[in-house]
Amino acid sequence: MNFIVFLKMVPDVIEELKIADDGKQLDSDWIRMKLNECDENAVEEAIILKEKFGGKVTAVALDAPELDDALFNALAKGADKAVKIIGEWKDVHSPAIAEIFAKYLRDNNLIDNQTLILSGSQAIDDIEGELVYYLGELLNLPAFGVITHVDYDSGQNSVSLVKEFAGGLRGEFSSGLPAVLGIQASENPPRYIPIAKIRAIMKSAAIEEVVIPPDGLPAGTTIEKMFEPETTGKAEMLDGSTDEIIEKLIGIFSDKGII
Repeated sequence: MNFIVFLKMVPDVIEELKIADDGKQLDSDWIRMKLNECDENAVEEAIILKEKFGGKVTAVALDAPELDDALFNALAKGADKAVKIIGEWKDVHSPAIAEIFAKYLRDNNLIDNQTLILSGSQAIDDIEGELVYYLGELLNLPAFGVITHVDYDSGQNSVSLVKEFAGGLRGEFSSGLPAVLGIQASENPPRYIPIAKIRAIMKSAAIEEVVIPPDGLPAGTTIEKMFEPETTGKAEMLDGSTDEIIEKLIGIFSDKGII
């Protein structure tokens, strides 16, 4: 099995985010980047599948701040190879990212009937998980998003999948390989790797660098203006017993004309 995991670095929203002077982007001087949470689960799922069924895991990402740390972390967890695609990727969006990843796969002849392509089901700039479906369309492969369970049937060379839907519903699907999966949650939580092991990997392993020209990439969304959320009021905390709180709520709703 050949597991290829596409990763994305996103702003760490725990840190305070500031808008740049042009009003159209975040101030990069104040941004700390981290690996997208769903992509962490995609790496974990790929490694779990490798441990169960054998194969090789390759982690691939567009160059970004803090990326090397994320790739070395993936190698320390059990990935066999890490690839960084070099270029100016600051303003690229999901359609263009899918084009870049598809070109990487084609140029390196990485798609065969033993290939499973994984990525996170969504990201802060890819809320609906478009990347997975763009990739599926470009590669003419079946694509499934919001996946929470993956199993492999070697006899049929197929994967059985559990996909989440709104309202707590789940669906079960089966697909032959190759296929593209958007992972929402891995079978187990992403494993913790001690810093010492990551440092050892940084000394013994290398990140492969690949250059892909950005020519002819589709345009993404144009941002005209960004705004910080407006503060309109503060929450009011209600104290007392359950009956007292109910009475207070009734009074608030009545004063506002809700009831």
